Amino acid sequence: MAMTSRKILVADDDASIRLVLSQAFTRLGYEVRATGNAATLLKWVMDGDGDLVITDVVMPDGNVFDVLPKIRKERPRLPVVVMSAQNTVLTAIAAAEGGVFEYMPKPFDLDDMAALAKRALEAPSDKEAAKAQARAARDERLPLIGRSPPMQEVYRSIGRLVGADLTVLILGESGVGKELVARAMHDLGRRRDGRFVPISLAALPRDRVDAELFGRGDGDQGRLAEADGGTLFLDEVGDMPLDAQTRLLRVFDGADPGVNPKTGRRPSVRVIAATNRDLRSLIAQGLFREDLYFRLNVAPIRVPPLRERTEDIPELARAFLLRASREGLPVKTIDQGALDRLKRHDWPGNVRELENLIRRICALYGEEMISARIVERELSEQASSPVVEEAASLSSLVEHNLAAYFALQPNGVPANGLYDRVLAEIERPLFQLTLAATKGNQMRAAEILGLNRNTLRKRLNDLGIDAKARP
Repeated sequence: MAMTSRKILVADDDASIRLVLSQAFTRLGYEVRATGNAATLLKWVMDGDGDLVITDVVMPDGNVFDVLPKIRKERPRLPVVVMSAQNTVLTAIAAAEGGVFEYMPKPFDLDDMAALAKRALEAPSDKEAAKAQARAARDERLPLIGRSPPMQEVYRSIGRLVGADLTVLILGESGVGKELVARAMHDLGRRRDGRFVPISLAALPRDRVDAELFGRGDGDQGRLAEADGGTLFLDEVGDMPLDAQTRLLRVFDGADPGVNPKTGRRPSVRVIAATNRDLRSLIAQGLFREDLYFRLNVAPIRVPPLRERTEDIPELARAFLLRASREGLPVKTIDQGALDRLKRHDWPGNVRELENLIRRICALYGEEMISARIVERELSEQASSPVVEEAASLSSLVEHNLAAYFALQPNGVPANGLYDRVLAEIERPLFQLTLAATKGNQMRAAEILGLNRNTLRKRLNDLGIDAKARP
């Protein structure tokens, strides 16, 4: 069919958008018909008019997502492009749920829209792909926050992949929210009724990775079997030892059955992996298997660092303030000057650094309004603290504080017996902080510390630490 015979139906309550799109598509040789309401659009579609629909979501007479099922039923092969200024992950998911050809956030680039229209008119309709994506679920609580263009790419990727069962590799710096993306894909996908089982490979001793993943025998299933019917999230997969990589690859290939002792069959698991490291560089160094990389990198998603999406900082900051108040910290608000100062920061720790900053301010400052002065003070103190490297964070932190301790001693030389004093002094805060992080769960605390649970209980009793284990 010649381009001049293709008709595009444009629906938007903004007359300027209708005019701009009509002029642009007419110059490209398309026939255009435009309306400002959903009812007229639906009538045209039901009459068999148009080869492509480009429509806004919110119209004066209703929401386009409410009429999409009728369009899909009557004309399942008609491509629909949805535009929206409500640029959240739920909008992208709703678009995928409605079986649309593409979701385009506003404001959009006119060249991008023209290229998208050309692709939609030339591409064959894939009804089955649309039906597969229609299993995405809605959730009132946003798993991800931000409306910036870089986050729109993340939302669109999630929208395309939630209905499939592909292995996904999430790329991004530490603290950008890679686990949140993985959880969103699980919670919104077809395996949402199964378990989401995360495992941080960077936090595990290398000699325990294989046992944690595949079990120790004698009824111990391992995380792979725990995720049967759900999702296994391999965080920091670049830290996986080579022997565990080899066994995981055998599981992918079906050579290692990894039978679930409870069901007697091989676990059905979707694998989502994440890393902040360059896996290709690790492959070149012989530290990561290239064949496993290709099995994991079926569908990559890059999560942008916070410095690339500073326009999301106000929304993130307010969300963290609300979260902090719900957790019992003082209720606070933040002024524009403070938000402007936050947007100028480089955020090497990304979203996690921002959340920690907000929580620290809520806990330490009595003012109800967070000002630029407070933010500046906290960022300055943070800048004067030691830089904690990802690969040796504990070592760097201990070295910095020990150096400060030595500097305070007469002639820089501590008293005799320092070794035993350091071990004695570090044990109490180590146990207290670990118990606080696990909300008093002694079994989980023992796992983190690498201790037997009875040993932990004895040391807590010896130190007089009152910890209430949860049942």
